[in-house]
Amino acid sequence: MAKRFYKDARAEARDDGVAVLLDERELKTPARNPVRLPSHPLAEAVAAEWAAQSDHVDPASMPRTRIVTTAIDRVAEDAGPAIDEIARYGGSDLLCYRAEQPAELVAQQTAAWDPLLAWLKESHAVRLASTSGIMHVTQDEAELVRLRAVLSKLDPLRLTALHTLVTISGSAVIGLAVLHKRLDAEGAFETSRVDELFQISQWGEDAEAAARTKAHKAEFDAAAEVLTLLG
Repeated sequence: MAKRFYKDARAEARDDGVAVLLDERELKTPARNPVRLPSHPLAEAVAAEWAAQSDHVDPASMPRTRIVTTAIDRVAEDAGPAIDEIARYGGSDLLCYRAEQPAELVAQQTAAWDPLLAWLKESHAVRLASTSGIMHVTQDEAELVRLRAVLSKLDPLRLTALHTLVTISGSAVIGLAVLHKRLDAEGAFETSRVDELFQISQWGEDAEAAARTKAHKAEFDAAAEVLTLLG
């Protein structure tokens, strides 16, 4: 980790957007692109991550900064890989794979997931088929084309934040539900853990799994906050 080289971090408006300043130096991405954000609250959130660093700068502790710099350096240059990966998650979405038993888990999955699949169909004209047990379900290619069309309309920052939500939750549907304010971050994260929470209710949770969940939730919450701060 690099040693902290600045005293203060703050957001400051520029003609081409909002910059993040480390003392008087503008924050740049790993590719040396200047950070310019369309939202002052988002720039303040990024600055707060830098201000919170101790004697050394730990990139792992700055998920909002990572989303911003990834959007600028990679997704703005070529959104295709992010769109492709989110669409792949849609093709094997968590919400489409259901348990056959026990009945309690089946009921929990139905209650949490069916309304979201219905929302996706109503809001975006994308219908994903579901299955039970270990059988694979192949999604209609026309539905995935429509899903990709939805994704292609997003700007780099929103697409990058969505990508984080999708890869953590295992669900393109859950990610889109957060993006469009159908779910808040807390509800979305819990919805992605229906199976896991059922197992915990039966057998408990070990410390290692709890720590992993805590780390995932911090990343998930940061991505959801980026979307909120973008407005």
